[in-house]
Amino acid sequence: MPWSTDSLLIRGGRVIDPANDVDDLLDLLIDKGTVATLGRNLGAPAGTPVYEAAGLIVAPGFIDAHVHLREPGFEAKETIATGTAAAASGGICAVVAMPNTVPPPDCAAHLRMVTTRAAATGTVRVYPLGCITRGREGRRLAPLDKLARAGAVGFSDDGDPVTDPDLMQAALAQARTLGLPLSPHEELTPGRNAGPEAAPAFHGASPEAEEGMIARDLELVRLTGGHLHVAHVSTARGVALIRRAREAGLPVTCEATPHHLTLTQEALTRHGSNAKMNPPLRTSRDVEALCQGLRDGSIDVIATDHAPHTEAEKALPLDQAPCGIVGLETAVGLTLTHLVHAGALDLKTAVDRWSRQPARIFGLPGGRLNPGSPGDVTVLDLEREWTVDPERFRSKGRNTPFGGWPLRGKAVATIVGGCIVFQDSTNG
Repeated sequence: MPWSTDSLLIRGGRVIDPANDVDDLLDLLIDKGTVATLGRNLGAPAGTPVYEAAGLIVAPGFIDAHVHLREPGFEAKETIATGTAAAASGGICAVVAMPNTVPPPDCAAHLRMVTTRAAATGTVRVYPLGCITRGREGRRLAPLDKLARAGAVGFSDDGDPVTDPDLMQAALAQARTLGLPLSPHEELTPGRNAGPEAAPAFHGASPEAEEGMIARDLELVRLTGGHLHVAHVSTARGVALIRRAREAGLPVTCEATPHHLTLTQEALTRHGSNAKMNPPLRTSRDVEALCQGLRDGSIDVIATDHAPHTEAEKALPLDQAPCGIVGLETAVGLTLTHLVHAGALDLKTAVDRWSRQPARIFGLPGGRLNPGSPGDVTVLDLEREWTVDPERFRSKGRNTPFGGWPLRGKAVATIVGGCIVFQDSTNG
């Protein structure tokens, strides 16, 4: 990749590196694409560019563990080029790419198609998930061992849950031998959300459907010892089930999205299909439980579930419009505004959930600023005030309920391998 051997001195920022328990005013030197050293008053080789970070937060490069890049097969919605450009502009240095493409990455050749295109056109690092089953059809296991050797960092059938428990058990058992996680959608059947905040026009996966699949798969983890990473948990009981499983020592991790952490079902009434996703938005009680899960470590990761669709698709009647919203360019701002500044989450924990934890779960080389680690850095301005404008997105998708939202806090530089792939010097 073009940025893999760059050098850069980042000077005078507040470095927050949860993996090494660092929170201090320091300089960071990146040499030939990797972290060289961290310290005060660092020098650098002649000609090394300098990024002045006084007053800013310097963090290990943020990693989004759940992104739909759409390529190959759905380039009208997004491409690897546009999706990774959107990631960079949102402060994301690496993405874990979901496998709902055509063809799906259910064999080594299809997986390499993604990595080859990412190497050619990507702005940030792309780590692909392989399919759990052939064709994501839930009938036969994909060759998980071959996918792992081809570069898969985990396995998922994305929006198609593995309904056959025997097949899921076999997948978990094999994934254990490979040392990689399975990240299935945990929604078995459609159902209506219930409660005073529910929007009656939309039928989505019910809380019971999500919680039932989580409970089933936790039992399969107990039987196999395989690592389950629960995608976008959305209910209070789901968090409680995962918390108890972790307390029992089971290898279970999970993620929550910015939209499930900040919105309730009521948003569907105001924003229509731009607030339609699966799992659907839940109640204020569920939002509170997700925030608590982030604080106490029951939820490891904040991930966007970035899901771009065309304007025509989202203009369909609500019951026909596809599920999903874009999130790469709003996630960090939402985290800082509605979690950190709101007092729901401290800054160090927020950085941890965006960096160290996704790297740990998927075995990625980033997430920390140790010497020799990738020179990937997210620079934050905690006080930058700005307004979400979908027309300025680098993603092809404009499907967001956050258009017009005023936010406080922004990623102002994204550095990958020592190369500044995005820098924002505007005032909003």
